[in-house]
Amino acid sequence: MTLYRQLIIFTLFLFFLLFAGTWYAKLDSTRSFLVDQLESHAQDSATSLGLSVSQHVIKKDMPSVESMINALFDRGYYEIIKLVDAEQKVTIERVQSVKIENVPPWFIRLIPLKTPEASANVMSGWIQAGTIVVKSHPGLAYKTLWEDMVSTTLWFIACGLFVLIAGGFGLRFLLRPLMLVERQADAICRKEYEIQQRVPWTKELRRVVEAMNRMTRTVKEMFEEQVAQAEGHRERSYHDPVTALGNRRYFDTQVTARLDRRDSVTQGILLLIKLNDLDKLNQLKGFQAGDEFLKRVATLLQEATKQYANCALARLTGGDFGVFLPDAPPWDAETIAGGVANQLSGLVAEQLAVTDNIGYVGAATYEATTTFGRLLSEADLAMTAARQTGPNGWSVCAITEKTDKAPLGQQQWKDMLEKALKERRISLDAQPIVKTTDRNHLLHLEIFSRIIQEDGKILSAGVFLPLAERLKLVSSIDRIVLEEVMQFDSSRLGVGYVAVNVSPASLQDNAFRQWLQAALKTLPRTAPRIVFEFSEFSAVQNMNLVKEFSIFVREYGHAMGLDHYGQSFSNLGYLKSMRPDYVKIDRAYTGELKDEESDSRFFIGSLCSVAHSIGIKVIAEGVETEQQWRILREFNLDAIQGYIVDKPKPIKGMMKKG
Repeated sequence: MTLYRQLIIFTLFLFFLLFAGTWYAKLDSTRSFLVDQLESHAQDSATSLGLSVSQHVIKKDMPSVESMINALFDRGYYEIIKLVDAEQKVTIERVQSVKIENVPPWFIRLIPLKTPEASANVMSGWIQAGTIVVKSHPGLAYKTLWEDMVSTTLWFIACGLFVLIAGGFGLRFLLRPLMLVERQADAICRKEYEIQQRVPWTKELRRVVEAMNRMTRTVKEMFEEQVAQAEGHRERSYHDPVTALGNRRYFDTQVTARLDRRDSVTQGILLLIKLNDLDKLNQLKGFQAGDEFLKRVATLLQEATKQYANCALARLTGGDFGVFLPDAPPWDAETIAGGVANQLSGLVAEQLAVTDNIGYVGAATYEATTTFGRLLSEADLAMTAARQTGPNGWSVCAITEKTDKAPLGQQQWKDMLEKALKERRISLDAQPIVKTTDRNHLLHLEIFSRIIQEDGKILSAGVFLPLAERLKLVSSIDRIVLEEVMQFDSSRLGVGYVAVNVSPASLQDNAFRQWLQAALKTLPRTAPRIVFEFSEFSAVQNMNLVKEFSIFVREYGHAMGLDHYGQSFSNLGYLKSMRPDYVKIDRAYTGELKDEESDSRFFIGSLCSVAHSIGIKVIAEGVETEQQWRILREFNLDAIQGYIVDKPKPIKGMMKKG
């Protein structure tokens, strides 16, 4: 029970005690007064009547005596009037039965009125001729007492209601600082730091509010310190301070992690960009001019690759930059390389460099399993070829294998995707996510979509999704996958949650949103709850849209998670506003967990502290070895995913027989 209610109840209890005491005192005083009035009235009537009938008694005129007694009795205020002679014989008696109207019988029973008798002597000269006895009727007294008690009760009820209403508002006003303290405490749990600007004038409450404000500031500083520490570890290890891009180590880990994935798509593009005469620029114009030139090139590269969600950009060394575009179709290489070279040529007009030959671009594409070393070698060969083409030249080399592959033409891809969607040729694989401390404890499954080609070969999502987004077909793919998932029976899956990757482009499709809202409303209870996953890069780029969507799906008991966390250099502070249910650490950081001194170890540890402090779970993806698992257990990581647990398998084969 709240303090507010307790105070209201206590106030009403005290008011009731006051009312009961006052009511009883009022009852007792009124009753005593009425008894005294009855006694006085009876005595006055007896004395007056005794004097009046004395002369008639002397004359023995009994009819006149009776007439006088009747005249007084008929007024209705008397229960008994009688004349008793000197020998104590009743000569005249009038009696009226006690009948009290407009007063409840229970009131008469609970509150008896003692009706007194009064007497007066009837004298004949100096001799007592008899006695007049008068007993007043209690009806009027009961009526007066009842009406008085009713009016007193109504008055107290009215006062009680007034006290309840006025006291309620008054207490709410007085206790408002405590309500704000409660809201402040709830906000701290959500890692939102509210400071009460208005301090209450009540001394005790003021001390509470001031102490709460101090604690809020302290907790905020602690959280910001954790965030700064985590970001500091990442920046020192993977960040280039001049261009704000990744450094050589970041580039190597991102490319290696992607190429080493056993379930990874085998296509993509790697570009090397080499700027000319950077040393000469530093000598002639100073290092600040050189830094500005590097920053301008970094901005140019970011603009050229912003449509690629999993892009890894880095300054490798000096004037060398690297761009890795996993999942990008090979035919984009010439467009990207040529576009970057043309934009480099455009920098001549900005007079940032000391030469018109700004730099060269070499690109290598791959459509087969390859290694990072081979990819760099091909890009270097392309760079050499670009030098032969003239100033600001570019060139592309390709790594392929002589096997049957999916269609390479963009129009062929478009036709194939549209036909596959029309025929719903999409298969679903699933990979388990388990507790870090107990690999037999299944938490949920992550769904991977595959397209079945007409020849029966399988295309993974990494191959077709980038093009599907460009062709505005991704919402259709997401809908088909979700429709399939919604038909699952969680009891047969053996788990209550299933994670599905969704593209923010689908959220921008009103038809998709309307369908999903209707589908979630009518989702059977037997179906698993869905965790909608977004890559960190796409979620940050569409933060407001993703936040609104997460609020919407949580209303129906579902959840939201972030995938590939750490792939971009987003500020950790955005976690406070987005509030995903979990984040998945990118496999590039997991892959670096090879020894106790790894920088990746410090970054993962700091990330866990920040995420756990605001109630967000942390999952590591791409866990392949026992050594990685042992290190992750030390961080109090919530869950792991990777081949150490199990590889993705067709989900239909994972279901229990119904």
